[in-house]
Amino acid sequence: MPALLRRHDWPATALGPTATWPPALKTAVDMMLHSSFPMFVAWGPELVFLYNDANIPLLGERHPAVLGARLSDVWPEVWPYLVPMVDRALSGKPVYHEDMELTLRRHGYAERATFTFSFAPLHGAGGEIAGLFCTCMETTSRVMAERRAAFELRVSDALRPLLHPEEVIETASGLLGRELRAARVLYAEMDDALGHFSVPHLWSQDGRTLSARPRFQLADFGPAMAAELRAGSVVRIDDSARDVRTAGFRSTYVNERIGALLAVPLVKRGRLTACLAIHTPHPRHWSDHDARLARDVAERTWSAAEAVRAQAELRQERDRSRYIFDAIAEGFALFDRHWTILQMNAEGLRICGMEADQVIGRNHWEIFPESLDTEGGRMYRDVMRSRSAGSAEYCRVFPGGRRVWSEIRAYPTQDGGIASFFRDITDRKLAEDKLMEADRRKDEFLAMLAHELRNPLAPISAAAELLKLGGMDEARVQQSSTIIGRQVRHMTRLVDDLLDVSRVTRGLITLARVAVDARVVVDEAVEQVRPMIDARRQQLAVRLPPHGAVVLGDKARLVQVVANVLGNASKYTPEGRQIDLRAECLGPRLVLSVRDEGIGMDRELTGRVFDLFTQAERSSDRSQGGLGLGLALVKHLVELHGGTVGCTSPGLGKGSTFVITLPLEHEALLPEDLPALEAPEAAAAARLKVLVVDDNADAAEMLGMLLASHGHEVVIEHDPLRALERARGVRPDVCLLDIGLPGMDGKELARRLRAQPETREALLVAVTGYGQQQDREEALAAGFQHHLVKPVNFDHLLAVLDDARAAPPVATATATAADFSASA
Repeated sequence: MPALLRRHDWPATALGPTATWPPALKTAVDMMLHSSFPMFVAWGPELVFLYNDANIPLLGERHPAVLGARLSDVWPEVWPYLVPMVDRALSGKPVYHEDMELTLRRHGYAERATFTFSFAPLHGAGGEIAGLFCTCMETTSRVMAERRAAFELRVSDALRPLLHPEEVIETASGLLGRELRAARVLYAEMDDALGHFSVPHLWSQDGRTLSARPRFQLADFGPAMAAELRAGSVVRIDDSARDVRTAGFRSTYVNERIGALLAVPLVKRGRLTACLAIHTPHPRHWSDHDARLARDVAERTWSAAEAVRAQAELRQERDRSRYIFDAIAEGFALFDRHWTILQMNAEGLRICGMEADQVIGRNHWEIFPESLDTEGGRMYRDVMRSRSAGSAEYCRVFPGGRRVWSEIRAYPTQDGGIASFFRDITDRKLAEDKLMEADRRKDEFLAMLAHELRNPLAPISAAAELLKLGGMDEARVQQSSTIIGRQVRHMTRLVDDLLDVSRVTRGLITLARVAVDARVVVDEAVEQVRPMIDARRQQLAVRLPPHGAVVLGDKARLVQVVANVLGNASKYTPEGRQIDLRAECLGPRLVLSVRDEGIGMDRELTGRVFDLFTQAERSSDRSQGGLGLGLALVKHLVELHGGTVGCTSPGLGKGSTFVITLPLEHEALLPEDLPALEAPEAAAAARLKVLVVDDNADAAEMLGMLLASHGHEVVIEHDPLRALERARGVRPDVCLLDIGLPGMDGKELARRLRAQPETREALLVAVTGYGQQQDREEALAAGFQHHLVKPVNFDHLLAVLDDARAAPPVATATATAADFSASA
């Protein structure tokens, strides 16, 4: 979309050339383009339409033609529904709607879709409302899934009490037709050997019924459709007049008034036996939701009809029923009035994990005593007592701990007993449990994140209030400053952890593959964590790997891995206890193990300790801190290096051991084998002229005060054009530029400073909140020599200025490793 926006003929629109766009519009468009959420901006009296990449799926084939169009022309079919909300937003009042259903034309057809969106007014330079800003998320999949679940429950409830197959088919067809807004739903019985089918049941929107049982040749509808049905595939024809599968057979579709067709086949033992077909007289797009709903209803219909039919046959002839029930894909059991099991089919025996001689002729409650006080057992007794059909879900725990969930349906028999049908739903229940667990862990993480981010704000706020009151001695001022700096660094680490794990899990991390000495990795990791270990008075024993142990990878990331594991051990180990770090070569692998005498963990937690958002139980004061991201990051980084990581613990209170294995690299040239570079002599301190450009006045002033306190001459500007003019007179040695400046961004300002003879040789440093690799590369391409991410590490900035004192700047350069580590 940024590329399309640049190429668009804006002078031909009401907005005019982009150079004349007001700052408010540029800011809104810039924010929109940098968002991963679907957004659009409508500006000016004609509400000219602009949007971002995430909004393209909502537009469908309208993209890119609607770029620059009037908002009323983008979705004309739903514009009458949007007008009240647009008017409200243009009157200065925000608008929010959740799961609003609209019928849009996409994929060439009208389709129902639901959206959650908000409209907010956009103000011009004079404070007037000049447009609106919309964030819109399509919720169709979720809403359709909820509707499908509710509908499936409604179908189950409607089919459960029915006793005749014809009633089952008619009821299910009517429910499906009304749900899909179809014109007709028909049930066809197929004679695959003769190639024809008959229609014994038809539901019609207009109430039309069958006067006779019509018969059709399957070949009249085209061989392609017949082949798909025989293969067991759901057939979706959105437009019978255009679909290639109907070419040459369209007269049949015209005669039967079939504009669109959705057909679900039933294939048993390799033969096409039945089909449930949904028709509309006009073309329409059948969604995946429609297809899943139709297949589920068809399967439920056939299952219920087959069960009802089997029950009727059971009452008539018990011997003949054995073959039928052995052929179905569900478990079946027959009890007499005294709970003796008379029959159980092969699938039922498989689900129960028993042989026929262990079951047949025995009392159900003697075989399954644990089921007596369960939902299944209570349902069985209720059916036996009330003589009404019932259903339940039941979980059985087998020896060894294996759990099997079953869905059970029970029907009273004519002789006073019960016929039971049951199927294994363990996979579905496990999936539901995983979703619930993931949702619970997400909620816990969000609560933890809110707590962790609020905690540092309290001391920062208190220290700021003390500084505002004034009258403090130098020691108190220094103490307040130290508190603010420490808490800001803590918040920065939290944000960096979030960004880091996001980049790694999305595959956005690029590793620098070089030969790395394993001893250096261990030394630097210990150096990072040493202050934390010393503060807790813990005893750290380190066993270094042998000389020459080399791994191929990214040194900074490998140090991060070892430091994270070591820091985790320190965090959960009481003060004064022992931590062991061992690194050794075992065959072709480097094995690093960290063993602590900490709180330990149970077996369940060791299995998921490397999952996102997982942490051990901890106290309400959250004294340990952190977001539960460190070990997840360790796992991803180790796997990116071709290694593995694992965790063991004897139990709670008995410590833990983390083991990392990495492939060793043989015959590699270590950095110490390379020719040594002579270190430059330290240059004498010199006063530098520093130009600070940031539209955030507070940030610029505070940075200027810090630099001035270190002896530098500081000039501050908030407007990029004024900064250009001021730079010509001041001739700064160093320019600290924000990237997100109004009117002209920092990259363009850097290019113009490079073009001016007065500032051509100045050192350009980007100071920005944009910290992705792409942002860094774009800054370097614009002429910056350093790229620092806010909040800036002031010690690192001073080091950059010290380098500027020691040597003249170079007009173009690349980011240093220190720049990367300071911002990543």
